[in-house]
Amino acid sequence: GIAIADGKLAVYTAAAGLHPRRVIPVVLDTGTDNPDLLAEDMYLGSRHPRVRGDRYDQLIDAYVSTATRLFPNAMLHWEDFGAANARRILLKYAGTCCTFNDDIQGTAAVVLAAALCATRAAGTAMRDQTVVIHGAGTAGIGIADSLRQVMIDEGLSSDQATARFYALGSKGLLTSDYPGTLRDFQVPYARTAAEVAAWLRDPDGRIGLAEVVTRSRATMLIGTSTQPGAFTEQIVAAMASHAERPIIMPLSNPTSHSEAQAADLIAWTGGRALIATGSPFAPVAYHGVEYQVAQANNALIFPGLGLGVTVSRARRVSDGMLVAAADALAGLADATAPGAAVLPPVTSLRAVSAEVAEAVARAARAEGLSDVPLDGLAERVRAA
Repeated sequence: GIAIADGKLAVYTAAAGLHPRRVIPVVLDTGTDNPDLLAEDMYLGSRHPRVRGDRYDQLIDAYVSTATRLFPNAMLHWEDFGAANARRILLKYAGTCCTFNDDIQGTAAVVLAAALCATRAAGTAMRDQTVVIHGAGTAGIGIADSLRQVMIDEGLSSDQATARFYALGSKGLLTSDYPGTLRDFQVPYARTAAEVAAWLRDPDGRIGLAEVVTRSRATMLIGTSTQPGAFTEQIVAAMASHAERPIIMPLSNPTSHSEAQAADLIAWTGGRALIATGSPFAPVAYHGVEYQVAQANNALIFPGLGLGVTVSRARRVSDGMLVAAADALAGLADATAPGAAVLPPVTSLRAVSAEVAEAVARAARAEGLSDVPLDGLAERVRAA
């Protein structure tokens, strides 16, 4: 756990130039139910069963109140919380302190950036997309929420925007008669049973990905499922039959969990797909064109966000600041040329972080979350 926190903080330094003394890794240990670890002499963690419920929440509250008292200008970066806790903890504290969940918000922002660049290259708007999310956990639904907000900003009503999403969990399409239990954040995206009454189901009552992509006439397919090979040739070909420039993002990593290989997606769509992946892929040569494969890496967003918060002394991290970060990132790539990527390369992180930080600081100021003047902002960002 502490190595993961340390690694993320190292990226703040490498990508955004934040001094190592300005970052502190923290691990919250609530025990484990793994009997092998509890019996292991070398185990460094707390030796008791996993704490849940009220006592767990009391620990989180004690940490937040202490951290914000000791470091009133800090941004709390949450990482790797389970699905039952990540979103509710973020929502609980988002309005009272400067806090950010990278798995939910960082992932959503970098995918939004890729989607914005891809739709511009396709000559369409976000409001025109029909989006299938394969993997309706906190990351997948966080992405849906982010894309939906842009659709609303482009003129759709909330209901109209929500209707453009089809989300699949471990038991198929989220519906009002879903075979499993829906979490509260999944409920808004569940289709009514009546709407999909004629759709093909498996013997367990589940509506699978192939049926959803075909029936919905999806234009954007996003994978956060960790199911390798889930985006089959049949599914991708069906999508390419009705979408001139299908936007496909197999985001699960490492590569062994990716929903598809970049070379396959390019071949199956005749080079028409606009792609972003969760794992790094080498350029793909296809019919005389070299296709650069964008990696939707959160490092393109969160270091710049932290730098922007630092420079602006923002009191909160707002949805508007995250959209501004995504828009700035999207503006650094131009996917209109054949084979061009929908995101800048990870090798350009320092320049990317500076641009993102400026956009975040301006948004914080515009929303009244910062009192720092904007004059000389570019120089102050680079100095920081």
